[in-house]
Amino acid sequence: MELASTIRHDGEGGVVDDLATVRGTTRWIQQQTGPASAGGLVADEELRAGIVGVRGAVRALFARVVSPAPPSPADAHVLMPAAEALDRLNAAAARELVAPQLDWPAEGAPAARLLSAEDDPRVRLVAALARDAVDFLSGPEREQLRACHAPRCVRYFIKSHGRQEWCRPSCGNRARVARHYERTRGAATGEGPPRREP
Repeated sequence: MELASTIRHDGEGGVVDDLATVRGTTRWIQQQTGPASAGGLVADEELRAGIVGVRGAVRALFARVVSPAPPSPADAHVLMPAAEALDRLNAAAARELVAPQLDWPAEGAPAARLLSAEDDPRVRLVAALARDAVDFLSGPEREQLRACHAPRCVRYFIKSHGRQEWCRPSCGNRARVARHYERTRGAATGEGPPRREP
């Protein structure tokens, strides 16, 4: 979800892409992993393009999940075909060879972790993003994925309760204000829905 949300509303009626530049991509990587765990990873154009490619595949597959409802308006007109998105996501996930390893301390329960054979942290990062997307898209939360259709919002979100229609309360407020405005404007101009006679 964090990767898909790098395309967001800018607060002024437009859309901003947090990964539009190498500097923005580096900032996003460090916000997600923390400067210490990122190992000082600084994006270059190749890494930025790899991350943006995975994001494009994820957003295309998110659009497929929410269908027949409309996808996010941010990129609905440029979504790659689902088959291409699947190929891109699977190829990115396969770039890192990993093997499950079992840790079992003398006191405690066993736990699994993935051990990587890849030395390049850039390849590991892109592959991890793709694997996270594969896990999400093949898991139960996928059924709760929605596109927020509040005015100016372009986010996808996980529906957390039965009546949730928007990603955040502020989006719900904007949607209600927009509906009220349309009703009152329509009533004032005579273009609103027909009034019922008592």
